[in-house]
Amino acid sequence: MLLADLGAEVIKVEEPVSGDDSRAFGPPFIGGESAYFLSVNRNKRSCAINLKDPDGIELVRMLALQCDVILENFRPGTLERLGLVHQKLRVENPRLISCSISGFGHTGADSQRPGYDLIIQGESGVMDITGDAEGPPTKVGTSMADLVTGQFASQGIMAALLERTRTGMGRHIEISMLDCMASLLTFNAGIYFITGQSPKRRGNTHPTIAPYETFKASDGWVNIGVANDKFWRLFCCVIKRPDLAADATYSTASERVRLRHILVPIVSDIIVTKPRAHWIERLRDVGVPYGDIRSVGEVCDAEQLTSRGMVIEMEHPTAGLVKNIDSPFRFDDRNDDVHCPPPLLGQHTNEILSEFLNLSAKELDDLRARGVIRGAIPEAVHG
Repeated sequence: MLLADLGAEVIKVEEPVSGDDSRAFGPPFIGGESAYFLSVNRNKRSCAINLKDPDGIELVRMLALQCDVILENFRPGTLERLGLVHQKLRVENPRLISCSISGFGHTGADSQRPGYDLIIQGESGVMDITGDAEGPPTKVGTSMADLVTGQFASQGIMAALLERTRTGMGRHIEISMLDCMASLLTFNAGIYFITGQSPKRRGNTHPTIAPYETFKASDGWVNIGVANDKFWRLFCCVIKRPDLAADATYSTASERVRLRHILVPIVSDIIVTKPRAHWIERLRDVGVPYGDIRSVGEVCDAEQLTSRGMVIEMEHPTAGLVKNIDSPFRFDDRNDDVHCPPPLLGQHTNEILSEFLNLSAKELDDLRARGVIRGAIPEAVHG
């Protein structure tokens, strides 16, 4: 989807009976489509091909010879069994860029394990550092492992496309979900490498900055990020505690972290006396980083997003008006305002196979009759 948002023509090859697993992720559903599927499949065309049939495998092989990039997320070894490995495809199409996404990578003891977002969040260490200090390991509230893996894959593909302009040759890119999530550990891994001790869950606090966390106001919660010494002095003015700013005990970031067990309760007792709006207004006025705790609905309706065109609308053949959060790309301060709705299963099979492989209507009918492809489109039903 990221590549499609940037202008790539994306053909989504799906199995003909049920299609992409996420079509069944729900509820909620609308017009026979899951909200999950609708959120991550815009600007794609669906081509439903049965890869259990040799003729279906041949169709995919022929499509790959016409394309710039082939992207797959089968378990390692599947493409070898299908005869669609990148080494063979590149013999016929040397400019082809291939990208393989898997849960744990194509090598190593865990290479054959299935990888899903929850599993990878746990295996990557991210769950162990997420959640309350006294609570259980907690997954991130969105499908972080899935999403960041897609982002790394798109970066790798674009780098390979750029290199191809110089060399004329394709590349094979391997992306592991575990590798992607482990790379996000950054300073947490750095702490372990230096100390030999794994960081512990700290709730909403930060291991190396204080005060930098969520504080309870009189009517709710607010995030405050006193990220450096300048912000500390400004923050002390906001809470009307110049004595804290003048106290050498708290003058440096490292000392504030060391003494957080003393400092944070002092700050907490002050913040809880006033409502969120009081603190947000004063923090905004002096430039100290702050943030409200918004619901998903509040974010989707926020003027800051809608005014920048980040909420897009598309007319779907069965689901009606579909809204998505757009990709954050802006070129010359503009984002693309033309998008195609997520496809129905097999919606574009006929046109793709006709356009790329020059198959006739008779050939398509024969493939459909034998269960090799699916191209029928159901009548539009809203609701």
